[in-house]
Amino acid sequence: MWRYLAGGAALIALIAAGFMVFSGKARPGPVLPAQSMAQVTGAVASDPLPDTAPEATDRTREQKRFDRYDKDRDAKITREEYLVQRRKAYARLDVDGDGKLSFDEWAVKATTKFADADRDKSGAMTAPEFATTAVKRKGPARAKCPPPQAVAEES
Repeated sequence: MWRYLAGGAALIALIAAGFMVFSGKARPGPVLPAQSMAQVTGAVASDPLPDTAPEATDRTREQKRFDRYDKDRDAKITREEYLVQRRKAYARLDVDGDGKLSFDEWAVKATTKFADADRDKSGAMTAPEFATTAVKRKGPARAKCPPPQAVAEES
């Protein structure tokens, strides 16, 4: 029975809200004060404005990506052009420049992180030291949700 009463009250509230929305009068005119184009762009009033807007290119994201790889602009990506970024990344990791990538050179980020976290330089991390190695997430922190509680069954 209470469900019917709640549904009826919700219907009445919805009708009242609709009446208030549609019977209101909109504000005439702009909400913000008018500004000249020179104030908005920071341009000097004597600068002539172009007659037409510049044309946007129709290149897609994939075409732009293709152009970044195609260095000689021959509309073909060779193996060498494709591997340029990998060679640069390899060269950054190959610290001693011998053309061979040792494990220590490959794992330099992890070993540096370990050395920074091991504050007492004991060669082992304690729990508080290990906690400093956690990945720091970008963006807003997640809201802590309350733990789920047992829901009492309704009769």
